[in-house]
Amino acid sequence: MPLPLHELAALGTATCWAMTGILATDAVRVLGAFHFNLYRQVFVALLLGLIVWAGGSFAGLDPATVLVLAVSGVVGILLGDTFNFAAVARLGPRRAGAVFATNAPMAAILGWALLGETLSLQAVAGIALTALGVAVAILGRPRADAHRFEQTRGTLAIGLMFGLGAALGQATGSLIARPVMVAGIDPWLASLIRVGASGLAMGLLAATPLAPRAEGTASLRVLALTAITAVIGLLLGMTLFLYALEGSKTGIIATLSATSPVMILPLLWLRTGQRPTLISLTGALLAVAGLALIFLR
Repeated sequence: MPLPLHELAALGTATCWAMTGILATDAVRVLGAFHFNLYRQVFVALLLGLIVWAGGSFAGLDPATVLVLAVSGVVGILLGDTFNFAAVARLGPRRAGAVFATNAPMAAILGWALLGETLSLQAVAGIALTALGVAVAILGRPRADAHRFEQTRGTLAIGLMFGLGAALGQATGSLIARPVMVAGIDPWLASLIRVGASGLAMGLLAATPLAPRAEGTASLRVLALTAITAVIGLLLGMTLFLYALEGSKTGIIATLSATSPVMILPLLWLRTGQRPTLISLTGALLAVAGLALIFLR
């Protein structure tokens, strides 16, 4: 059996996004979701530009491909990531990640309805079991002395709306990019176009009175956290995700990348010193069983 590189790349994406959720929480609460997302995109666009220039990947690029990836970037990164970080600021990384994980069933349904993607019964069972595990993993309530990462700020309903908006943006952006990625474009170049288009749109918006204001002062620590999350979440995570889309169906890749709420449990344990609840651990085991069905299909 050949090594499932594209599925493994999707799990790598989930790991990157889980790390981003933890590292980003304090910076997002200082800068606000909009400016945090803008700064990280500008930083990553410069890095990606250097990588693509060094690799000479611009050859054969056509305007139609650029347009599709640009639209995918605006929908998936500008809208999806901004809404996601707004949810992180209000709900904390664990709950926000759980709501964001609903992008998996959204992507599976959209892929079936719009791209004609079909899945085997075992793959459907694996997706369902993984989604159930992710949902159970985040049901465990935090302790009374919960770390600040587990605390809710503002209205819960607004945080949930941001999370669902992020999930829909991610699912739609994935769906738009999938045909282009299947055609074989270099993932680094695709990431550059998506991040560059989103960053340009956010930069133009930032120059207007409609742009949200930063909620605090950007200290050196906040800027360092922003840069680190940019490298992990956008440079590595998003490129791995686009590579994964080249070789597997949207619903499967979205499900695997949506396991970040499970990946985040041991990371939160290490970061906060508070052990996950039995319910959360049970959900993690269910998600692992679902992943096994997907990998062994």
